[in-house]
Amino acid sequence: MLIALHGVGCDIIIGGLLPLHQQTNTSTEHGKFSCVDYDFKIFLHSQVMIYSIGEINQRTPRLLPNFTIGYDIHDTCGDVSHAIRATLQLLKNQSDPHSCLLPAHPDSALPEPQTKVVIGERYSEVSIAVARIFALSSVAQISHASTSELLSRKSKFPTFLRTVSSDEYQTKGIALLVKKFNWKTVAIVGSDDEYGKYGTDRLEDHFIKMSICIEFIVILRDNFTNTKLAELVEQIGNSSAEAIIVFTKDTNVEMIMDAAIKKNLSRTWVASDTWSTSSKIFTMPDIERAGQVFGFIFKRNEVPGFKDYVISMFNRTPNTFLQYHLTQYPLCSNLSEENGGNCSLTNGRQCLDPSCLATYIDQDESYSIYLAVQVIVEGLRRLLKCDHQQCERSAKFTALELFKEIQNVNFTVNTTHISFDRNGDPSLGYDIVYWNTSESQQGTKIITIGEYWPNGEIKVPEYLQNIKTMERTAYNCSKTCKPGHELKTQRKKCCPDCVPCATGEFSPGNGTACKRCGKKQYSDDKQRNRCFKNNDVFLKWSAPFSIILISFGFFGIIISIVFAVLFTIYRGTPIVKAVGGYLCFLELFSLMASFILSFSFIGKPTKAYVCFGLPLFGFAFSICISCILANLLQILVGFQFDLKVGSWVKKLNYPHAVVTIVSGVQLALSVSWLILRPPLPKEIISARMNLHQCTMWSNGYFIAMIAYLAFLALICFLFAIKSKQLPDLYKNAVLISISMLLFLIIWIIFIPLLLSLTGKYKPAIESAAILISSYSILCFHLAPKCYIMVFRKELNNENAITEYIRRHYEQKGMNVVKS
Repeated sequence: MLIALHGVGCDIIIGGLLPLHQQTNTSTEHGKFSCVDYDFKIFLHSQVMIYSIGEINQRTPRLLPNFTIGYDIHDTCGDVSHAIRATLQLLKNQSDPHSCLLPAHPDSALPEPQTKVVIGERYSEVSIAVARIFALSSVAQISHASTSELLSRKSKFPTFLRTVSSDEYQTKGIALLVKKFNWKTVAIVGSDDEYGKYGTDRLEDHFIKMSICIEFIVILRDNFTNTKLAELVEQIGNSSAEAIIVFTKDTNVEMIMDAAIKKNLSRTWVASDTWSTSSKIFTMPDIERAGQVFGFIFKRNEVPGFKDYVISMFNRTPNTFLQYHLTQYPLCSNLSEENGGNCSLTNGRQCLDPSCLATYIDQDESYSIYLAVQVIVEGLRRLLKCDHQQCERSAKFTALELFKEIQNVNFTVNTTHISFDRNGDPSLGYDIVYWNTSESQQGTKIITIGEYWPNGEIKVPEYLQNIKTMERTAYNCSKTCKPGHELKTQRKKCCPDCVPCATGEFSPGNGTACKRCGKKQYSDDKQRNRCFKNNDVFLKWSAPFSIILISFGFFGIIISIVFAVLFTIYRGTPIVKAVGGYLCFLELFSLMASFILSFSFIGKPTKAYVCFGLPLFGFAFSICISCILANLLQILVGFQFDLKVGSWVKKLNYPHAVVTIVSGVQLALSVSWLILRPPLPKEIISARMNLHQCTMWSNGYFIAMIAYLAFLALICFLFAIKSKQLPDLYKNAVLISISMLLFLIIWIIFIPLLLSLTGKYKPAIESAAILISSYSILCFHLAPKCYIMVFRKELNNENAITEYIRRHYEQKGMNVVKS
């Protein structure tokens, strides 16, 4: 641990705690440790303290006549443990420097320490730890950089003072700056220490009150690894925050900025006082790739005469810190030739000319240390009752007496008026700085662009408008979206994102909210920038399937007409009588009606009567089947020789009555269907289409109709099987059984399809079922008869029938009487 002591022959000693090194390497062996990461900027801070004390001792006229001030400055290495160790050394017993600072009795006061006042520490975390120890001896601690709001609590830190404003004001100023620039979204990066945690919490409170959205808050832990760093940089790169506020130590910021430069993030950063003027960071190569930086820093001022002191201090008697500095950064032997006047420490250069070292003097913390020395001297002047000639009191005073006088100072140093409030905070403001990287070849320049005072007043001059309004379209909430997208706030995000409109919605662009298309409209999946009318979907007359159905329907009608003509020509022949005589004309008429009804399923159903196809088909086809049933009964009556069976069959052999009764049942079913629950046109609206089709409001009537027809077909099939044992020259029974069986198979297949199927091809299935049913009768029952009429006329006479009947019974061993 480095110690700079100048106390020989001095009447009053001012202690100092400064982190000349930023990190420690702790050994496992007891008491062994080493400090690393030497920071020559803190070295300059130590020299400000030494210079200011020396300037007081040499000032003419003397502020403290007959009194000489010395210093005892310790390197804390930025570590709490080492700072506590240095604190204990500063609080040595005044009467016995080699004894421990312990009370003689548990109830008695501590011995008076040799050091009555201390300047430091820099970091709030360290100040919080040592302030509790200094309070035990009532030693005034004046920090030049610890800004944590926690240190304002006098109940915990009664002797703590500072020459910088509290974070309570800094966080409020940052929030006002964000509001001034009209930024709507921010992200906050803090650290897991008193400075970072309290600053982050206060920022969050201010932003919530101002309705400024915080996209995310990240707290850096002590074990801040490269993995966590990569995650943080990735999160910053993907965020929509307009400003990234970093409230942590400059050592953490250095790592973040290095990664930001490599990733070329180019974001807007807001720096807290710890790094807003950090030379380590703003001198980093390509720092402009990280983006623009705004920062808050204590009111800046130049320490009078310190620059000249730094340039000439190597020619004076060196102090301990100066000697150590020369081991880290020796003086350059020929600066002008080797470096051309470039004072940068990049590219591995490890030497510094005094004039170059002077360029690294900051005007914030250095001036705060200078103010701290002036405050102590003013307190001593008041306590010792000094004028320019003499002091009334001697150097025998207590630390508490000095603290009370320092606490009540109210004076002006150069142009800075300083006094402390009841919390030990001064009434000093902040400068708002901006890192000007536009002249990157000459390095980054930190320029003051505004100021903020604890009374809540923030000033940003007019010339800043060009910075304030610079383009931020990639990271602000004023986004524009391409057509088909809307601005929508996602969960855990501040700014709305461009989100594609959902199916059935549209947006003309510019982030306009998506709106639902009309009831019969849809939006295109690729653009969704406007709505289109739904396509009307139905079985069109021009569709290939429709043309096929129409062709079969017309062909069936033509064949039916041809068959009717043939049956008319040959109406007196045996074959016409064999198929029912005049009933065959009614059968052909019903088949023709079925073929015509197949057309009712094609086209757009707009009128109610268009949907009457199925009920009317049921009635028409029942006529056809009833004619076949009457014909079968005639055959059974003609060849039934069993008197018992023949008697009840003859009672049914009334074709008119059979046709009327059988078809009448179906007529009653169809009429009740059409009256009570008729099929009606319905428009089913779905994505991109309006489906037009006839809808059965009750499947019960449809099932009843088909069940009745199937029942008739089954009876005909059974009668036809029974009639196969009778002499039948024209195979009438066999052909009827085939046609009825085919009818049953068709509707067994089609009924599940019709009940479950939806879409424009459902009417086509219905039409196809009707056509196939009609063709089964036309082809297997009537067509063979027409073939005999035209091509086998020799079979169409009574002699052929008589001969066939005779042979049939002779084969069965029955005697037949010849006429």
